[in-house]
Amino acid sequence: MATLSAVNVGMPQDVPWHGRTVHTGVYKQTVTGPRMVRRLNIDGDGQGDLGGHGGEQRAVLVYQLDSYRHWEKELGRDDLAPGVFGENFTVAGLPDDEVCIGDRYRIGEALFEVTQPRVTCYRVGLRMGEPRMAALLVAHHRPGFYLRVIEEGEVEAAQDIVKESTGPEAMTVEEIDRVLYLPGHTREQVERALRIPALSPGWQGSMKTLLEQDENQEGGSSTGSAGLNAAATAAPPAWPGFRPLTVTRIHPESRSVFSLGLAAADGSPLPEALPGQFITVKVQPEGGAAPLIRSYSLSGAPGTGAYRISVKVEPHGAASNELRAHIRVGDHLEAAAPRGTFCLTRGDNPVVLLSAGVGATPVLAMLHSLARDQSSRQVWWLHGARDGTEHPFAQESRDLIAALPNARATVYYSRPTDADRLGVDYTAASRLSADVVRRIGLPTDADAYLCGPAAFMDSVTASLVDYGLDASRVHTEIFGSGAAITPGIKAAAATAPHQPAGPAGSGPQVSFARTGLNVPWNDAQESLLELAEACDVPVRWSCRTGVCHTCELALMSGAVDYSPDPVEPPGEGNILICCSKPAGEVVLDL
Repeated sequence: MATLSAVNVGMPQDVPWHGRTVHTGVYKQTVTGPRMVRRLNIDGDGQGDLGGHGGEQRAVLVYQLDSYRHWEKELGRDDLAPGVFGENFTVAGLPDDEVCIGDRYRIGEALFEVTQPRVTCYRVGLRMGEPRMAALLVAHHRPGFYLRVIEEGEVEAAQDIVKESTGPEAMTVEEIDRVLYLPGHTREQVERALRIPALSPGWQGSMKTLLEQDENQEGGSSTGSAGLNAAATAAPPAWPGFRPLTVTRIHPESRSVFSLGLAAADGSPLPEALPGQFITVKVQPEGGAAPLIRSYSLSGAPGTGAYRISVKVEPHGAASNELRAHIRVGDHLEAAAPRGTFCLTRGDNPVVLLSAGVGATPVLAMLHSLARDQSSRQVWWLHGARDGTEHPFAQESRDLIAALPNARATVYYSRPTDADRLGVDYTAASRLSADVVRRIGLPTDADAYLCGPAAFMDSVTASLVDYGLDASRVHTEIFGSGAAITPGIKAAAATAPHQPAGPAGSGPQVSFARTGLNVPWNDAQESLLELAEACDVPVRWSCRTGVCHTCELALMSGAVDYSPDPVEPPGEGNILICCSKPAGEVVLDL
């Protein structure tokens, strides 16, 4: 019979790490005597990062003495005391390849249910002094698992662990961990996982995304794990790196926005882009300076064999002002293939397209796609602008709305001029705000697509979810860098991206496309992630060893070398920046 060997608890503490401070509860100490186990944790225990650990579904973490013996041999260690893996319960028995999701166990007075494998993050490696540990736990099929507390009560070391029931589908912790983190899962495994009520909501969401990925590949083979990062859902790029496109048309859309028509330099049709995608271009300044790399949403109709991008001229925008001043019909722009996961999804449910200012560009492409398909879906077009002079695509969007049988438009001008006609050019004199969205009567089963300033999207997203839309149906696109994910790192004052401190590197150029920063590679950095951090470029990561895919993003051009190799390769055309270095000049969607 399995037994509880040790009970380990610890409150979060601040730990110095790589010049930063990590707030973490991974440091556990073994305690003696009975301890009360409550719905969210054990008395005397706490979690530093509730986004990745803790909560009802992850109240208690379990790890096995057999795995301790495995790692002592594998790592050549003799200092692995109970709690060093961050677990609350060190147990004899209950191996990951036998314990099933949904199993219920009684220990002392308390009853527990298995909900998911351990979340792989860097902090177990921090605690053990072994940075590879997050990846090793998955690669060696020894993750450990979390418990939900069904009945609160006291527990104590040396108590027996009594199994009361087996989870439906009899899917082991090791198997479901392999489905998400390792290549080679089957659709049948994903469907089995989704039939387990005890599986935590986060893992259920990942399994649903994996199932959608399998369904959408339509007999082909997908790459990467959509269950780990939405970047893996993107179609592979239509061509590698950059290719020349010819400017065929220049057209003003508003006082500050103009469009460029682009075609293949050899006259062949360009591959069709998905509505909502963007392309990245190299803008060559006058005088032979280094190219400026920028990304612009495609705003034109799909399936024409050509592209249209729309550019907002900012007062201090180097690339936008260079294009406005010097680009001419017949000139060439180097462009990467269409990328991005902010795309119109198929279905027959309502579609809500919300934008402010030049944020209309990607959702306009979606409107074009709906009009081309003569869609019968309900379509809501909501746009906010300052006034008529700053309202891009005004007539174009009205014509598209008129061509759809179940479409309606609501346009808001925050400061209409005397020339703007109420009821013709705009619907109301106000901002398109969260309050407006709550009052307008949108269908709650809609998919909503938002693009505009960050504050606009944050407030409107929250309003839509509060109103009743499922959070998974609210999709957003931003033009600059996305919000950083740096779990456990204590917040510091925001710093604009910059060249790294110290002597400049002598390696190949690394271009951060969304940030507009070009940096020579420096071998002092261990990875592209570390280089980005040295430049204060916003980044997303969790494991830092090539297993969780939080850092997965598009590689616009170039190639990288991995060390260590990812546990599962990223999607085609993507890279993991946490464990890669440039093999030459690279352009990153970061």
